[in-house]
Amino acid sequence: MELFRTPESCFDGLPDFDIPPRYADVTDHEGGALRMAYVEVGPSDGPVVLLLHGEPSWSFLYRKMLPVLAAAGLRAIAPDLVGFGRSDKPARIADHSYARHVAWVRELAFDVLDLRQVTLVGQDWGGLIGLRLVAEHAERFAAVVAANTGLPTGDTDMPEVWWAFRRVVESADTLDIARLVQSGCRTELPPEVRAAYDAPFPTESYKAGPRAMPLLVPTRPDDPATPANRAAWGTLSGLPVPFLCAFSDGDPITAAMAPVLRRTMPGASGREHPTIAGAGHFLQEDAGEALAEAVVRFVTKG
Repeated sequence: MELFRTPESCFDGLPDFDIPPRYADVTDHEGGALRMAYVEVGPSDGPVVLLLHGEPSWSFLYRKMLPVLAAAGLRAIAPDLVGFGRSDKPARIADHSYARHVAWVRELAFDVLDLRQVTLVGQDWGGLIGLRLVAEHAERFAAVVAANTGLPTGDTDMPEVWWAFRRVVESADTLDIARLVQSGCRTELPPEVRAAYDAPFPTESYKAGPRAMPLLVPTRPDDPATPANRAAWGTLSGLPVPFLCAFSDGDPITAAMAPVLRRTMPGASGREHPTIAGAGHFLQEDAGEALAEAVVRFVTKG
């Protein structure tokens, strides 16, 4: 597999994100290896929180949450998905599949880091990947926080705003990553923050991951990922793991998933689910501290 690796110099001067990166090798599923990056804060013996980002962001998205989680005594780990952030970037769109992304995160989290009693925090693709991991490795998880995410099977259509996003990603000659993130925020991102979202992608050649991800969302019942996602729903609907929905009040892409998750997941029943106010799709960017506080309450008080 041909890989691109973003030069470290591209990440110089990141605003409010001076956590040193860590690296681990995982299989590329073609007989080789690729490097995944992650950041970690908090006590090594604290309750584990695994923070998974989505399209087209990277662990930088969690910079407002990480200090709050660490101060509460939690061990917070935020990987960069393959193709994003400081992780290696397969050169071809065809190198990416839903199954491979699940496998890459599983290998990092369980084979390399041997994480146990994990609280998942998944947003966007972080939930699409993370919820599969919860269903397939339930013994590794203590709790789940779903934040503006879901687990599509292609049996119901995606909202038009998502289709518009997919068309932009498919057709744009130059993919403006920072603009895509800004479009999913309610707050105005300062130039240095926009530059940080662009940093992993110094040229168009590095952007196969962001180009691929919308194409991997199951949008029809015969999608290659649909059987595994249907099986995951079947498992999750009988799994009593504590489950919190922490959706924002301004995300037209995933808003409809919140009530579905609340009524389907046994561990969500009877629980007060917070609404993160004043936030769009990227609620970590708009209201990261509020989301982090909700996670802390959930993990420490149940």
